[in-house]
Amino acid sequence: MNEMNEIACGRLDFQLAYGDCDVVGIAYFAIYYRWMERCYTNWLYANGIRSGETMDELGVVTVGLSSSAQYLQTVRVFDEIRVQAVADRVGTTSYRVGFEFTRGDELVTKGQMTFAVRDGDFAKAPIPGRMAEVLSGLPAPSFDVS
Repeated sequence: MNEMNEIACGRLDFQLAYGDCDVVGIAYFAIYYRWMERCYTNWLYANGIRSGETMDELGVVTVGLSSSAQYLQTVRVFDEIRVQAVADRVGTTSYRVGFEFTRGDELVTKGQMTFAVRDGDFAKAPIPGRMAEVLSGLPAPSFDVS
């Protein structure tokens, strides 16, 4: 699969560098949020949705409601990591995207980001059909960490 197809599927691969880590070479806890956001916005863009232009394109905006990360394994400088966006929950006016960070076949971190859909007056709005279609294309989670 080429890089653009991987991004369209919500997948990014990267190798940690010292700038991603704390002083002892372990992935800095907050760096996962940058990777989740990058994976999410690149995935939307690869599927024809520019997150900063959704009001013009879809008549709504999305706002972040919550995010979290569960750190399951230590990740160190130079580790090769894959983040995969996965289907988590899609409601009528909000949705949650999950993120599975893996090193090889091992889940190292599980993240999530929840978004609310709002109209031009910032009132709750239904998820537009085009966005719901793109969300439905995310794969199911590969790991259960409950």
